[in-house]
Parts: sequence; C-alpha cells; structure tokens
Amino acid sequence: QVQLVESGGGLVQPGGSLRLSCAASGTIFSINAMGWYRQAPGKQRELVAVIKSGSTNYGDSVKGRFTISRDNANNTVFLQMNSLKPEDTAVYYCTAQLAVYGRQFVWNDYWGQGTQVTVSS
Repeated sequence: QVQLVESGGGLVQPGGSLRLSCAASGTIFSINAMGWYRQAPGKQRELVAVIKSGSTNYGDSVKGRFTISRDNANNTVFLQMNSLKPEDTAVYYCTAQLAVYGRQFVWNDYWGQGTQVTVSS
C-alpha cells in the first residue's frame, strides 16, 4: 500500500560526502513528517534527522554536517551528508509519518528497507 525506497548509500572515504534519497509511493493522502534514522552494528537505532512542516531536528552527532530537505511535490526526502566520519557507518533508514486514502485522519509510521553507508579509508 505504501512503499519507501532509499537510494544513495555506498562506500566513501572519511571527510567525503554522500546524498541519500527516499521516495514514498502508494495510496498516500498526506505526509506529516519524514526523516532518517540509522543503526550501526551492535547499537540501537538512533535519530539522524527529521523534517516536519519545514522545521528540522537533528541528532547531536550529525549537527552541522548533515542537512535534511524535502520535495513535497514528489514525496521525497533527502539527506546531504558532509564531513563523513567512520562512526557514521551504519544502515540508514527512511521513515515517514503519513495518512493513506480511506484513513485520512490516521497517522501511521512507515519505514524503508535501509541503505548501507560505510565510511572507511
């Protein structure tokens, strides 16, 4: 019914940049918020960045280095990652809080399958 598809992950050297994209598709009536979380091996999933009504919120470890943006017309969210560090290595998950046709007043959270980001020399 709803699908989130991430792209843009890969291998990058420390200090490099990557741009992640996530497109939401399906019977979407409205999207309230979109964002990114990440999970490194042996660690809990943590907030990277969220965007809602133009306002943004970032995890402390990425502030000043990562930028989240959104294309509302295409139900797409982006994550520009600069000055990458080895500790940024993780699987990055896209998430969206949205309502679908037929249940327009019910917000539910959806997740993508994740994209691997590896920062290594």
